[in-house]
Amino acid sequence: MDRVNGWLEKAWRKGLTYRPSLDPDDLWSKALRDAPAAGEQSPRSEADCADFRLRLEILCESLVSEAALNPLGLTMAHGQLVRAIRQRLELGALWQAEPELLETPLAPPVIVVGHMRSGTTRVHRLLAADPSLSATRFCDSWQPVPRSPDTRPAWSAFTLLLARALDPWIDTIHPFGVTRADEELGWLAAALDHSAYEAQWHIPSFTAFSETRDPTPLYREFTRMLRTDANWHGNAHRPRVLKVPQFSEDLPALLGQFPGARVVRTQRCANDTAASAASLVANQMAMQSDTVDYSWIEAEVARKIALREERMDRALAAFSGPLTTVDFDALNHDWEAEVRRVYEDLSLPLTTEALQAMRGEQGRAQHSPHTAHSRQMHRFSETTA
Repeated sequence: MDRVNGWLEKAWRKGLTYRPSLDPDDLWSKALRDAPAAGEQSPRSEADCADFRLRLEILCESLVSEAALNPLGLTMAHGQLVRAIRQRLELGALWQAEPELLETPLAPPVIVVGHMRSGTTRVHRLLAADPSLSATRFCDSWQPVPRSPDTRPAWSAFTLLLARALDPWIDTIHPFGVTRADEELGWLAAALDHSAYEAQWHIPSFTAFSETRDPTPLYREFTRMLRTDANWHGNAHRPRVLKVPQFSEDLPALLGQFPGARVVRTQRCANDTAASAASLVANQMAMQSDTVDYSWIEAEVARKIALREERMDRALAAFSGPLTTVDFDALNHDWEAEVRRVYEDLSLPLTTEALQAMRGEQGRAQHSPHTAHSRQMHRFSETTA
């Protein structure tokens, strides 16, 4: 990190490249070099366009005034926001050219909700292994614009290669795979939801703004991306297993898009969840800022868990569709029994083929670098006790 930051500072000082800007107008101008301006509009409403613009403005203000970004952090923030704008323009242009994409009928999804580090990824990938269901590929989440030929796996592999070089702990935090089933966090980030950004930058003003703002425009865009992805892969007839921890904060808006959904809620000891989540956030923030306050992260994670728990409770109390709960410890003890109960609760058929595929997924998970995270957390807690 120190070497990379030094190289960037030197390049800026010598005029070899420019210091990245976080001015919204500059970000739009750069994105427009490679994407059409007309892509901002239809099929989006004026309100949806205004929502994105306002989110970008407040996020940029928060980054400049609160995030204390180092050179790498500034470069990464600039790149991520330009990418979000460019993707939005490219998607809009695609939908204008092929409006039938947005008419793609979708099977009611299976939605996994719960706090990050509470077992959501494990439940999601077990369900996604079922060939009668479908899931979003990692590369498609972060690059939602379809390509022909589809170069997204190659670009995502290159991105992960760089990420692993900069952050050797990244695979212990989350088990990545270019074409593996993964959460739709990239789709929410493309709509400028706060969850992907607050996990890597100290931006409390943007978080506070987002938590009190109606997320419906985000989930309208999310649904447009889902219809596009399902059409592209030809799997719209299979229920999509959706998972982002942010869903627990926004369930009414999400269920408003998918009223026929089935819901799986994960639960884990609050203290264990908070400790693991704080380590994830610290890992991301420490790369991009030299003034990371771990005590603030712990307090913020605890606040966030309480907020999401309250919102989940309220939303699911009003939900009348199929619902089940998975306990983290029970899943560790006997995952097959938990899966059988989940399928029964959701009135889904559990086939021998599905169970075999899940066993394969479970075998891969047991040999993943992700299993080292709990050991690292234990050593960290002993060191800081």
